[in-house]
Amino acid sequence: MTTTLHIPQNAPYSDNQRAWLSGFFAGMHSHILHSAGESKAENARVLHILYGSQTGNAESVANDAAAAAKTLGLLPVVKSMDEVEASALADMGYLLIVTSTYGEGDMPDNAQMLWDAVNADNAPRLENTQYSVLALGDTSYDLFCQAGIEWDQKLSELGAKRIYDRVDCDVDFETPAENWIGCVIPIMAEGTTTGTVIDVQAPAQDKPQYSRKNPFPATLQVNKLITAANSSKETRHYEISIAGSGLSYEAGDALCVVPSNCPQLVSDIIKAIGCTGDEEVPSNGELTSLSEALRCQFEIKLPSKELIEEIAQRSGDQELNGILASGDKDKLADYLWGRDTLDLLLQFPQVEFSAAEFLALLKPLQHRAYSISSSGKMYPDSVHLTVASVRYHSHNRDHKGVCSTYLADIADADNPVKVFFTPNKTFRVPDDNSLPMIMVGPGTGIAPFRAFLQERKFRQASGKNWLFFGDRNAATDFIYKDELQAMQDSGVLNRLDLAFSRDQAEKIYVQDKMLEHGSELFAWLEQGGYFFVCGDAYRMAKDVDQALHDVIAKFGNRTPEQAVEYVNQLKKDKRYVRDVY
Repeated sequence: MTTTLHIPQNAPYSDNQRAWLSGFFAGMHSHILHSAGESKAENARVLHILYGSQTGNAESVANDAAAAAKTLGLLPVVKSMDEVEASALADMGYLLIVTSTYGEGDMPDNAQMLWDAVNADNAPRLENTQYSVLALGDTSYDLFCQAGIEWDQKLSELGAKRIYDRVDCDVDFETPAENWIGCVIPIMAEGTTTGTVIDVQAPAQDKPQYSRKNPFPATLQVNKLITAANSSKETRHYEISIAGSGLSYEAGDALCVVPSNCPQLVSDIIKAIGCTGDEEVPSNGELTSLSEALRCQFEIKLPSKELIEEIAQRSGDQELNGILASGDKDKLADYLWGRDTLDLLLQFPQVEFSAAEFLALLKPLQHRAYSISSSGKMYPDSVHLTVASVRYHSHNRDHKGVCSTYLADIADADNPVKVFFTPNKTFRVPDDNSLPMIMVGPGTGIAPFRAFLQERKFRQASGKNWLFFGDRNAATDFIYKDELQAMQDSGVLNRLDLAFSRDQAEKIYVQDKMLEHGSELFAWLEQGGYFFVCGDAYRMAKDVDQALHDVIAKFGNRTPEQAVEYVNQLKKDKRYVRDVY
């Protein structure tokens, strides 16, 4: 056993001599540990752990699996899927896949290229590979854990041997993920000599003090409407104090907010199910009132599949039962469009539930993640958010978004806002301050780019910055107009291209502005520029992606196939990164 040499307090050395000797002995100790680690590592079984992650959860689980693997003498290699060529899979004898599912059954951004490659005709055979898959998902989506399911099937099709069944995790993924790690790592280590492999490259990182299970009670300091009073939207700027928390964040990270439900909605639901709200119910291991449980612990806005099916069964409604029996997800989505849990209960007043029955059909209330719109270097004690309040009228009722209107209407300086951070290690201002940045962020998609520009200002970065921003109307929806103008005047923001879609007869969007200025955009990419996108995933991000391909093909004089290769290289180099939702 190797130990660090200790210098006695009564040894005849000055402070400077003691410091020099401590450093010398620490270096010797590190060298000895390094040699011991290398000796053990030479004989260790390599375990490849690949992750596909949109928000960082899968990456976190992959690193937890690696830590567990080291304790059993394995040598884990953790990589993002976009860091791996398909051909390399054939050399991975022991493989773990950890992947989330993005949107409606899609692969995460960093998994798409490898997924396309393993589906190509020249995909490698994997008869020598043993694997297992952990899938992260959300049961509120129809295609729950679809990306993990598809990876599991594809690896098997390519000849790999599944040595532990896939585990599908809902939003509360920590416990099932820990169980999967606890089961699969010993199987991967079977036949090896158990012993701890010393990690000489990086010390184990402590888990943050505040997390989803233990959020920080922050103080809301600023709640300011930043769209005009006559705008068709309600967008607000928030500033939340994290002073004294010990927490820190980087531009590009997300702040997760744990909301509570609207008290009026809670009251209306209790009335609709025929209860009083005073009923005592078990929740989180304690007895609490039904009203308190519905306010703070359960999702009551979006009806769960189980609740929908139970209402259909108890009501005997032919239309709803017919749609469920058909299995047609599009028909069910059309039926539920604009409806929430209360709408369904009011539609079938003959259906009543006991308090316990109703809670058993609900999902836990989940946090909401928002892109941070401030730089942690410029604002170390506060976090800024840019949030559109969701309000709409449907089925003869006014409806509200859960978290956006919690922030707008309920949270205040006297009621702490429970928060924690989710790092996004790929969505970052370039380390090289001289490289250009191109940012596409219409609407509230501007949030992280406000943070990026603050970061560049703080660093006094020389790199050029170009922002594409837009919304419906310039007169009412040009949020942060004064700040952007000041950034232009100071030289921090070199180009600002605006697309206000409803200010003219023909709608103009950010992708149109990209094409209009395609020659210069391509020139910035050729100069090593980074291309960032934030905002709506289903329309804007897809249109922007197509525009990027078109710009590269036209102004880079490339075929469509060559444009795809160019974009894929940008992704591999982490120079084309998206934060879309």
